[in-house]
Amino acid sequence: MSIKSSDAVVSDLATQCKSLLSTDPGPKGRNKVAALLSEVLADPVNVAALIPAETGERDLLYQDPELGFCILAHQYNGAKESLPHDHGPSWAIYAQARGETEMTDYEWATVDTEEAPGKVRPTHTYRLQPGDAHVYNEGDLHAPVRTGPTSLVRIEGTDMSKITRRRYETI
Repeated sequence: MSIKSSDAVVSDLATQCKSLLSTDPGPKGRNKVAALLSEVLADPVNVAALIPAETGERDLLYQDPELGFCILAHQYNGAKESLPHDHGPSWAIYAQARGETEMTDYEWATVDTEEAPGKVRPTHTYRLQPGDAHVYNEGDLHAPVRTGPTSLVRIEGTDMSKITRRRYETI
């Protein structure tokens, strides 16, 4: 039995994601990518290769030159909470590798303006545990809470570090 290197695991994952998203770039293709991530993260060897000990809070593993999607590794050493957010004109898939994330989905109450952030209200709270992968399509609002060390793989439809994010407040 041979153990794949980190580069090989990332390359295999990127190739499979590209194939699925090329065939169907919409929600159905994203759901197939989420199922693939659940399968990949079920193997501790893959988890260790994708999210080694030295992983930071946002490490870019791969960006597809044609489709633009990004594969990221995230590792949080302690508690971390994010405000409600969407992914702008893009989508994201969160796949839990280690630990647990409490995720809350939100709906619009009022839209943001140049002068004021949008208002949102919670609609559903659930837990992402190792092997769980969840698709957030364009416009889906959510907020993660991590109470301890966690690791995840996230796939974004585009590099969100280059996108201006909207502001939201919970009511």
